[in-house]
Amino acid sequence: METLGGDGAGLSFRCAMNSLNLALVADDPEIRGLLSGYLGWQPDLNRVLVCASAEQFLAELSDALPPGVVLPDLGLPGMSGLEALPLIKQRLPRADIIVQTVFEDPDRIYPALSQGASGYVLKSTPLAQMQQAIREVANGDSTLSPSVTRRVLAHFKPGTVHHPAGLSPREQQVFEALVDGLADKEMARRLNLDRETVHTYVKHVYQKLRVSGRIELLSRAARRQL
Repeated sequence: METLGGDGAGLSFRCAMNSLNLALVADDPEIRGLLSGYLGWQPDLNRVLVCASAEQFLAELSDALPPGVVLPDLGLPGMSGLEALPLIKQRLPRADIIVQTVFEDPDRIYPALSQGASGYVLKSTPLAQMQQAIREVANGDSTLSPSVTRRVLAHFKPGTVHHPAGLSPREQQVFEALVDGLADKEMARRLNLDRETVHTYVKHVYQKLRVSGRIELLSRAARRQL
């Protein structure tokens, strides 16, 4: 069943039960249509809601088909994406949120991450990379655009890496790669492992260190809290 409203705002869309439910919130109709069109054609994604404002999203959110990943624009009119973050997390405590924005300055990055965003991506991100970012957060990782990653690393990365206790030698190598800002593909190349194995090690590191993702790991490593 599919219900379309205008250019796609207020869209409800049912697909295969094993796909990932996705919601988009963007006030720019061109960006909203582009993302909705591209991501809606992906076999592993199920668009359940496409809205032009945070208020519309919260009003139309259904408990019957909750999204697993939400992509809100940070600079929404009315209630901003940043203001909406705690409300979205309250309504959808198990959902991951990837903030979309044109801004990459720390004054916007850190509040969004501290309010519960699992990712922070620039609107200039290619569509294929946006799809990959959605997969990453759905698999339990954080995702940041490369330029944003550099800013986060510059802020959080400790001068000398402290090696936490309780990790196996291979997990220590993965931990170092995470602190160095390497993506799974780059870690696989460095450690001579396939990406699926790397992803498994990353999850083990997060679980053993009791962190939710890369951002918390970097923050706690910088403060020697691991």
